[in-house]
Amino acid sequence: MATFQISVAQQNARLDAMETEAGASPILKIYSGSLPTNVAAARTGTVLSTLTLPSDFMQAAASGAKAYNPTWSDTAADAAGTAGYFTLFKSDGTTGCWQGDITTTGGGGAMTIDNIVFAAGQAFTITGFTLTDGNG
Repeated sequence: MATFQISVAQQNARLDAMETEAGASPILKIYSGSLPTNVAAARTGTVLSTLTLPSDFMQAAASGAKAYNPTWSDTAADAAGTAGYFTLFKSDGTTGCWQGDITTTGGGGAMTIDNIVFAAGQAFTITGFTLTDGNG
């Protein structure tokens, strides 16, 4: 098996480029249901929340990782249901960039939330989201 590695500087540059490509003020949608097979696949489930993120929504990459700029939160969920996954869209709300699973804080999901069972109108806070680059 071949081995391929890149420097931490290259990892950081790649992660920062992901935020740049997503653009300023992207849209984060949280869905019930199962994670689609890839970002281009049709969304499944119900949109539970739609958030417009700040223009600088991630911290600068360091040590091959890039954390979100807290606080991402919603004052009123759009619908009731159990959060299963998220998709980050460009500011147009339709061009998908990233997706991942959601769990409660400490649950090991790509994104963590203080409570994954939403009631319509419920406030919630995203408690963790970090991109980690491979090939170190």
